[in-house]
Amino acid sequence: MNRLTIAAQKLGATAAIPRGRRARAIWLGTAASVLLVTTWAIAANHDRAKLHAASRPTPAGGGAAGTKGMQGMEGMAGMSTTENGSVQLTANQIRQFGITFGTADVRPLTSEVRTVGIVTPDETRLAQLTPKFGGYVDRLYVDVTGQPVRRGQPLAAIYSPELVAAQEELLLAGRLERTVGESAVPGMPASSTDFLTASKRRLRLWDISQSQIDHILQTGQVQRTLTLYSPVSGIVTEKKVVQGQAIQPGEELYAIADLSEVWVDAELRETDAAAVRRGSAATIEVAGLPGRTLTGRVQYVYPTLQQDARTVRARVAVPNTEELLKPGMYATVRLSTPTRTALTVPSSAVLRTGDRNVVFVDMGNGALMPQEVELGRTAGEYAEVLTGLEPGQRVVTSAQFLLDSESNLGEVMKAMIGQMSSGDMSKMQNMKDMPGMTVPGMSAPGMNDTGANGRKTQKGMQNMKDMPGMKMPQSAAVPRE
Repeated sequence: MNRLTIAAQKLGATAAIPRGRRARAIWLGTAASVLLVTTWAIAANHDRAKLHAASRPTPAGGGAAGTKGMQGMEGMAGMSTTENGSVQLTANQIRQFGITFGTADVRPLTSEVRTVGIVTPDETRLAQLTPKFGGYVDRLYVDVTGQPVRRGQPLAAIYSPELVAAQEELLLAGRLERTVGESAVPGMPASSTDFLTASKRRLRLWDISQSQIDHILQTGQVQRTLTLYSPVSGIVTEKKVVQGQAIQPGEELYAIADLSEVWVDAELRETDAAAVRRGSAATIEVAGLPGRTLTGRVQYVYPTLQQDARTVRARVAVPNTEELLKPGMYATVRLSTPTRTALTVPSSAVLRTGDRNVVFVDMGNGALMPQEVELGRTAGEYAEVLTGLEPGQRVVTSAQFLLDSESNLGEVMKAMIGQMSSGDMSKMQNMKDMPGMTVPGMSAPGMNDTGANGRKTQKGMQNMKDMPGMKMPQSAAVPRE
């Protein structure tokens, strides 16, 4: 017999069942499914109620006894809270949670401002080489911009007809002085040097060095060119002359900057300008020197506000003996200014929740009490405390969020138990004896399907009409044979 024949026989057997019995079997299966689901839901709800009642026992002192007498929490690992809201920790837990402490003390407040700045040359260390006579550049000893020079180093040799005439006048004054000293003319002073002194002064005013003047008098010869020397040590920042160029009196030939000390122009916002004054300490960092920190002092705060940027400029003098700072560099500047003394705590000790500021005070023996404080100014690493603490108290400086969550949990549990009355506690204890729901017509959980004619099952189905929440429609009555 193949599978098609077997399937045809089963289909014929099913079709041979009377129509009334088939309808009755369908209704019995549906009712059995509903009964099983309902019974399981009632049992699960009853178990949850018993478990909830067991986890919320009545304290010995009624609803206001707090969380101290809560059963089932004595052996729970972790923190514990007391009736006054503090968190109780052991020495091992303090080490495990990484809790550190600081001290509330009277300290000087230091205002700190972080801003940006630009490195510029020190204006008092700038120099220009400008001849006071006209002529021609006969030779350049320094012909490259950026070349370092020393004070007194030759820069350029200048030929000037005016200098030649002045040298001849100097030599004539020298000869005249010697001649007058040898003569015995009555009434003529023997040591008259006024003419010679005036000739020397004229060359000195033209920036001709004393050594050059002495050399002219010693040799008795006019020098075709005279040399101009560097007035300062530094870097040639500008060179505006070439060899053979004709120059005029007052024309700038070289610009030299001494970079052994530079300025950093820090831009201060209007709100920060009042916190910076002359003498404020400055810390400078530049991107070109990672990990390198330079220090300086505020020399001057400009009295005007820049209209375009709405900032006030502060001038910071920074030693630069190694010439690490280059003019034009951008710098990050931190300005520190001592203001006054006040009661402060480390800023890390304050837990800011938005509505209030809380610190955890060490009460001794591992007890950490949350304390609300009123803060003033925050300057650097410390925050001013106006009210809420006394000098010398120890405060927690780390793991405050962990302590705050534990403290809030204890307050919530205490409030929940405080809201429950003694009657509520008694009812929760009596929930363990609360009977479940019984289904009439059923001697045991499940469905009794004894009897092929469905007599007993039909009786149980008729009793379901009184079951709460389940109403059988009239059209759904079990058909009779």
